[in-house]
Amino acid sequence: MQFHNVSRLLWVMEQLRDPETGCPWDKQQSFATIVPYTIEEAYEVADAIEYGDMNDIKDELGDLLFQVVFYAQLGKEQDEFDFESIAGAVADKLIRRHPHVFADTNVNSTDEVKQNWEAIKQQEREDKGLTDDASVLANIPKGMAPLVRALKIQKRCAKVGFDWKELSPVVDKIKEEVEEVLEEANRNPQDHEALTSEVGDLMFAVVNLARHLNVDPEAALRATNNKFEKRFRAIETSLKEHGKSVQDATLEEMEAIWQQVKR
Repeated sequence: MQFHNVSRLLWVMEQLRDPETGCPWDKQQSFATIVPYTIEEAYEVADAIEYGDMNDIKDELGDLLFQVVFYAQLGKEQDEFDFESIAGAVADKLIRRHPHVFADTNVNSTDEVKQNWEAIKQQEREDKGLTDDASVLANIPKGMAPLVRALKIQKRCAKVGFDWKELSPVVDKIKEEVEEVLEEANRNPQDHEALTSEVGDLMFAVVNLARHLNVDPEAALRATNNKFEKRFRAIETSLKEHGKSVQDATLEEMEAIWQQVKR
Protein backbone atom coordinates (compact mmCIF):
# COMPACT_ATOMS: atom_id res chain seq x y z
CA MET A 1 0.00 0.00 0.00
CA GLN A 2 1.44 3.37 -1.06
CA PHE A 3 1.13 6.51 1.05
CA HIS A 4 2.82 8.98 -1.27
CA ASN A 5 0.09 11.60 -0.90
CA VAL A 6 0.21 11.39 2.90
CA SER A 7 3.93 12.16 2.83
CA ARG A 8 3.29 14.93 0.34
CA LEU A 9 0.62 16.47 2.59
CA LEU A 10 2.97 16.35 5.60
CA TRP A 11 5.64 18.06 3.49
CA VAL A 12 3.18 20.79 2.45
CA MET A 13 2.36 21.41 6.12
CA GLU A 14 6.04 21.71 6.99
CA GLN A 15 6.49 24.30 4.26
CA LEU A 16 3.51 26.30 5.48
CA ARG A 17 5.03 26.43 8.97
CA ASP A 18 8.61 27.12 7.83
CA PRO A 19 9.92 29.98 10.03
CA GLU A 20 11.56 31.72 7.06
CA THR A 21 9.50 30.98 3.98
CA GLY A 22 6.20 29.77 5.41
CA CYS A 23 2.76 31.37 5.29
CA PRO A 24 2.38 34.27 7.78
CA TRP A 25 -1.08 33.06 8.86
CA ASP A 26 -0.10 29.41 9.34
CA LYS A 27 3.02 30.39 11.29
CA GLN A 28 0.90 32.33 13.79
CA GLN A 29 -1.40 29.45 14.68
CA SER A 30 -1.36 27.34 17.83
CA PHE A 31 -3.32 24.38 19.15
CA ALA A 32 -5.91 26.70 20.69
CA THR A 33 -6.40 28.91 17.63
CA ILE A 34 -6.98 25.94 15.32
CA VAL A 35 -9.78 24.41 17.40
CA PRO A 36 -12.65 26.51 15.94
CA TYR A 37 -11.57 25.55 12.40
CA THR A 38 -11.48 21.86 13.34
CA ILE A 39 -15.04 22.02 14.67
CA GLU A 40 -16.19 23.90 11.58
CA GLU A 41 -14.58 21.36 9.25
CA ALA A 42 -16.25 18.47 11.10
CA TYR A 43 -19.64 20.10 10.58
CA GLU A 44 -18.86 20.66 6.90
CA VAL A 45 -18.12 16.95 6.55
CA ALA A 46 -21.50 16.18 8.12
CA ASP A 47 -23.17 18.67 5.79
CA ALA A 48 -21.52 17.13 2.72
CA ILE A 49 -22.61 13.64 3.80
CA GLU A 50 -26.18 14.85 4.28
CA TYR A 51 -26.28 16.16 0.71
CA GLY A 52 -24.61 12.98 -0.57
CA ASP A 53 -22.22 14.47 -3.14
CA MET A 54 -19.16 12.19 -3.07
CA ASN A 55 -16.81 14.83 -4.49
CA ASP A 56 -17.86 17.25 -1.77
CA ILE A 57 -17.46 14.54 0.88
CA LYS A 58 -13.94 13.80 -0.39
CA ASP A 59 -13.01 17.50 -0.35
CA GLU A 60 -14.40 18.08 3.13
CA LEU A 61 -12.68 14.97 4.50
CA GLY A 62 -9.46 16.36 3.07
CA ASP A 63 -10.01 19.63 4.92
CA LEU A 64 -10.66 17.70 8.13
CA LEU A 65 -7.55 15.57 7.60
CA PHE A 66 -5.55 18.77 7.18
CA GLN A 67 -6.61 19.77 10.68
CA VAL A 68 -5.06 16.58 12.06
CA VAL A 69 -1.92 17.21 10.01
CA PHE A 70 -1.75 20.76 11.39
CA TYR A 71 -1.93 19.50 14.99
CA ALA A 72 0.67 16.85 14.17
CA GLN A 73 3.06 19.53 12.86
CA LEU A 74 2.57 21.63 15.99
CA GLY A 75 3.25 18.57 18.15
CA LYS A 76 6.35 17.74 16.13
CA GLU A 77 7.70 21.27 16.53
CA GLN A 78 7.30 20.92 20.31
CA ASP A 79 8.93 17.45 20.33
CA GLU A 80 5.72 15.94 21.72
CA PHE A 81 4.34 13.78 18.87
CA ASP A 82 4.03 13.63 15.09
CA PHE A 83 1.61 12.23 12.51
CA GLU A 84 3.23 8.79 12.62
CA SER A 85 2.84 8.50 16.39
CA ILE A 86 -0.78 9.72 16.18
CA ALA A 87 -1.59 7.06 13.58
CA GLY A 88 0.26 4.40 15.58
CA ALA A 89 -1.55 5.28 18.81
CA VAL A 90 -5.01 5.11 17.26
CA ALA A 91 -4.18 1.83 15.46
CA ASP A 92 -3.04 0.32 18.78
CA LYS A 93 -6.19 1.58 20.50
CA LEU A 94 -8.51 0.14 17.85
CA ILE A 95 -6.79 -3.26 18.02
CA ARG A 96 -6.97 -3.21 21.82
CA ARG A 97 -10.66 -2.26 21.88
CA HIS A 98 -11.67 -4.87 19.26
CA PRO A 99 -10.55 -8.13 20.86
CA HIS A 100 -13.41 -9.86 19.04
CA VAL A 101 -11.63 -9.03 15.78
CA PHE A 102 -7.93 -9.08 16.68
CA ALA A 103 -7.99 -11.60 19.57
CA ASP A 104 -10.12 -14.52 20.72
CA THR A 105 -13.00 -12.72 22.48
CA ASN A 106 -16.46 -13.86 21.35
CA VAL A 107 -19.41 -11.45 21.05
CA ASN A 108 -22.99 -12.12 20.04
CA SER A 109 -24.37 -8.61 19.54
CA THR A 110 -23.49 -4.97 19.04
CA ASP A 111 -24.53 -4.39 22.67
CA GLU A 112 -21.80 -6.75 23.81
CA VAL A 113 -19.32 -4.91 21.58
CA LYS A 114 -20.26 -1.63 23.28
CA GLN A 115 -20.01 -3.17 26.75
CA ASN A 116 -16.55 -4.55 26.01
CA TRP A 117 -15.50 -1.22 24.53
CA GLU A 118 -16.53 0.67 27.70
CA ALA A 119 -14.89 -1.90 29.97
CA ILE A 120 -11.61 -1.73 28.05
CA LYS A 121 -11.81 2.07 28.01
CA GLN A 122 -12.28 2.11 31.79
CA GLN A 123 -9.32 -0.23 32.24
CA GLU A 124 -7.17 2.08 30.11
CA ARG A 125 -8.07 4.98 32.40
CA GLU A 126 -7.20 2.95 35.48
CA ASP A 127 -3.86 1.98 33.95
CA LYS A 128 -3.15 5.67 33.41
CA GLY A 129 -4.17 6.49 36.97
CA LEU A 130 -7.14 8.56 35.76
CA THR A 131 -9.70 7.23 38.23
CA ASP A 132 -10.26 10.24 40.51
CA ASP A 133 -13.59 11.06 38.89
CA ALA A 134 -15.82 8.06 39.46
CA SER A 135 -18.98 9.82 38.26
CA VAL A 136 -21.21 8.28 35.62
CA LEU A 137 -20.73 11.61 33.82
CA ALA A 138 -16.93 11.53 33.86
CA ASN A 139 -15.01 12.30 30.66
CA ILE A 140 -17.82 13.95 28.71
CA PRO A 141 -15.94 16.82 27.01
CA LYS A 142 -17.11 20.26 28.10
CA GLY A 143 -16.14 21.61 24.70
CA MET A 144 -18.57 19.27 22.93
CA ALA A 145 -21.43 20.95 21.04
CA PRO A 146 -24.09 21.67 23.73
CA LEU A 147 -26.87 19.76 21.95
CA VAL A 148 -24.65 16.70 21.55
CA ARG A 149 -23.39 16.97 25.13
CA ALA A 150 -26.94 17.15 26.50
CA LEU A 151 -27.76 13.92 24.66
CA LYS A 152 -24.57 12.26 25.93
CA ILE A 153 -25.32 13.25 29.54
CA GLN A 154 -28.87 11.91 29.31
CA LYS A 155 -27.75 8.62 27.79
CA ARG A 156 -25.19 8.10 30.55
CA CYS A 157 -27.81 8.72 33.24
CA ALA A 158 -30.32 6.46 31.49
CA LYS A 159 -27.82 3.58 31.63
CA VAL A 160 -27.99 3.59 35.44
CA GLY A 161 -31.77 3.89 35.53
CA PHE A 162 -32.14 7.66 36.01
CA ASP A 163 -34.71 8.01 33.25
CA TRP A 164 -38.44 8.02 32.62
CA LYS A 165 -39.77 4.77 31.20
CA GLU A 166 -42.77 6.37 29.48
CA LEU A 167 -43.22 9.30 27.11
CA SER A 168 -45.92 11.12 29.10
CA PRO A 169 -43.71 12.55 31.89
CA VAL A 170 -41.14 13.61 29.28
CA VAL A 171 -43.79 15.69 27.49
CA ASP A 172 -45.13 17.01 30.82
CA LYS A 173 -41.63 18.21 31.66
CA ILE A 174 -41.47 20.21 28.43
CA LYS A 175 -44.81 21.84 29.25
CA GLU A 176 -43.54 22.66 32.73
CA GLU A 177 -40.37 24.22 31.33
CA VAL A 178 -42.37 26.30 28.82
CA GLU A 179 -44.43 27.71 31.70
CA GLU A 180 -41.29 28.55 33.63
CA VAL A 181 -39.80 30.31 30.59
CA LEU A 182 -42.97 32.39 30.19
CA GLU A 183 -43.01 33.19 33.89
CA GLU A 184 -39.48 34.59 33.69
CA ALA A 185 -40.21 36.35 30.39
CA ASN A 186 -43.17 38.17 31.92
CA ARG A 187 -41.37 39.15 35.10
CA ASN A 188 -40.83 42.87 35.59
CA PRO A 189 -38.02 43.71 35.79
CA GLN A 190 -36.81 40.78 33.73
CA ASP A 191 -33.85 38.75 35.06
CA HIS A 192 -31.93 37.84 31.91
CA GLU A 193 -29.70 35.31 33.67
CA ALA A 194 -32.71 33.49 35.10
CA LEU A 195 -34.47 33.61 31.73
CA THR A 196 -31.39 32.14 30.02
CA SER A 197 -31.34 29.36 32.58
CA GLU A 198 -35.01 28.51 31.99
CA VAL A 199 -34.58 28.50 28.21
CA GLY A 200 -31.63 26.12 28.69
CA ASP A 201 -33.83 23.84 30.82
CA LEU A 202 -36.46 23.84 28.08
CA MET A 203 -33.91 22.92 25.40
CA PHE A 204 -32.53 20.14 27.60
CA ALA A 205 -36.06 18.77 28.02
CA VAL A 206 -36.64 18.83 24.25
CA VAL A 207 -33.41 16.88 23.71
CA ASN A 208 -34.76 14.36 26.20
CA LEU A 209 -37.96 14.01 24.16
CA ALA A 210 -35.92 13.46 21.00
CA ARG A 211 -33.88 10.77 22.76
CA HIS A 212 -37.01 8.96 23.94
CA LEU A 213 -38.32 9.03 20.37
CA ASN A 214 -34.98 7.71 19.07
CA VAL A 215 -34.46 10.91 17.10
CA ASP A 216 -31.02 12.50 16.79
CA PRO A 217 -31.72 16.07 18.02
CA GLU A 218 -28.80 17.57 16.12
CA ALA A 219 -29.81 15.89 12.86
CA ALA A 220 -33.41 16.98 13.42
CA LEU A 221 -32.43 20.60 14.05
CA ARG A 222 -30.04 20.57 11.09
CA ALA A 223 -32.87 19.38 8.83
CA THR A 224 -35.21 22.04 10.19
CA ASN A 225 -32.59 24.74 9.65
CA ASN A 226 -32.24 23.62 6.04
CA LYS A 227 -36.02 23.50 5.58
CA PHE A 228 -36.46 26.99 7.03
CA GLU A 229 -33.66 28.36 4.85
CA LYS A 230 -35.21 26.82 1.72
CA ARG A 231 -38.61 28.32 2.49
CA PHE A 232 -37.27 31.75 3.37
CA ARG A 233 -35.20 31.86 0.20
CA ALA A 234 -38.40 31.03 -1.68
CA ILE A 235 -40.04 34.06 -0.05
CA GLU A 236 -37.14 36.24 -1.20
CA THR A 237 -37.38 34.85 -4.74
CA SER A 238 -41.14 35.34 -4.91
CA LEU A 239 -40.92 38.93 -3.69
CA LYS A 240 -38.10 39.69 -6.11
CA GLU A 241 -40.24 38.43 -9.00
CA HIS A 242 -42.80 41.07 -7.96
CA GLY A 243 -40.21 43.82 -7.72
CA LYS A 244 -40.01 43.74 -3.92
CA SER A 245 -37.50 42.83 -1.24
CA VAL A 246 -38.03 41.35 2.21
CA GLN A 247 -37.17 44.76 3.66
CA ASP A 248 -40.12 46.30 1.79
CA ALA A 249 -42.63 43.51 2.39
CA THR A 250 -45.03 43.30 5.31
CA LEU A 251 -45.15 40.35 7.67
CA GLU A 252 -48.54 39.41 6.26
CA GLU A 253 -47.16 39.30 2.70
CA MET A 254 -44.23 37.14 3.74
CA GLU A 255 -46.47 34.83 5.79
CA ALA A 256 -48.81 34.35 2.81
CA ILE A 257 -45.89 33.28 0.59
CA TRP A 258 -44.57 31.05 3.39
CA GLN A 259 -47.87 29.17 3.48
CA GLN A 260 -47.83 28.79 -0.30
CA VAL A 261 -44.32 27.33 -0.12
CA LYS A 262 -45.39 24.91 2.61
CA ARG A 263 -48.29 23.69 0.49
